Amino acid sequence: MQDGAGTMSRLPRALALAGRWLVALMLAALLAGTARAHELQPGYLELRETAPATYDVQWKLPSIAGGQPMPLTPVFPDRCRLRGEARSARAASAWLFSARIACDGGLAAQVLGMEGLEAFSTDVLVRVQHADGTVESHLLKPAAPTVTLRGPGATYGAATYLWLGVEHILFGFDHLLFVLGLLLIVRDRWMLLKTITAFTVAHSLTLAAASFDLVRLSPAPVEAVIALSILFLGPEIARVWRGQTSFTIRHPWVVAFAFGLLHGFGFAGALAELGVPRQELPLALLLFNVGVEIGQLVFVAAVLLLGRVLRAAAWAQSPAWQRLPGYLVGTMGAYWTIGTVLNILRGAA
Repeated sequence: MQDGAGTMSRLPRALALAGRWLVALMLAALLAGTARAHELQPGYLELRETAPATYDVQWKLPSIAGGQPMPLTPVFPDRCRLRGEARSARAASAWLFSARIACDGGLAAQVLGMEGLEAFSTDVLVRVQHADGTVESHLLKPAAPTVTLRGPGATYGAATYLWLGVEHILFGFDHLLFVLGLLLIVRDRWMLLKTITAFTVAHSLTLAAASFDLVRLSPAPVEAVIALSILFLGPEIARVWRGQTSFTIRHPWVVAFAFGLLHGFGFAGALAELGVPRQELPLALLLFNVGVEIGQLVFVAAVLLLGRVLRAAAWAQSPAWQRLPGYLVGTMGAYWTIGTVLNILRGAA
């Protein structure tokens, strides 16, 4: 790498070029989807066979505007009938429902679904525990709101938690924007490896600690600090393109580790929302975290690939394009920070 007014190696130039487009796309996605952010919270539906062909049912639905439950309704097979009345209770950010159903012949090869899921950008994790102790898990999505159950005798669902991790990082624009900000600061491949590794180790530690209730933090302040971490990177990116330096620019892995600890609590929130039974939590945690890492690596690879494509474009070398990512990262960080702080203040009022 040459010295001077910010003459950069190929890696950061590629990242910078890719960053201009990705930040702009994230801004558009945020502005288009802010009103529907709550819909990314997952739902949960559990059926536990407590007697032959009799199931205790629990389901959790995210709260939407006005504190009402998301209008989703479990659809059981025709052979099932309700025993007694369903009960409901309000939780912090969700509604909890419980009921008991009797299904003639059991649930093997039967179709289970969630009515209304097509209208929302959220998923529902289905967990069925059979009388023989085997468990099967499935993920209902808006495009596939039903599933055919397999029945007792085999376990399914490991890939469910893996996909949840991938999906959470790829649709978590705040986490991706922070990773992108780090990439725009990194000067070489070795430092890129150190930085991504530090972020991975940090959020893995706090994800595990929070999932096992070893550490508990209120979600609202965590969201505010995550937003602040993005705001923090905005000026640092601008310094890189001006040829300046700072502790963050010299040691981005330290900043990645420090803020990665807080981002881990954000990841843990998504896993905790599912209400996974404690005995299954270690496997769910491992697979979810692996999914997060897969999604993160896919994102980094996409940035590098896009950077290679854009590097050949002469128009992308203009000073205006060079400055845009830093301003957009800072603006997005400020937007999220102000919004989360105002939510905290409204809640305290």
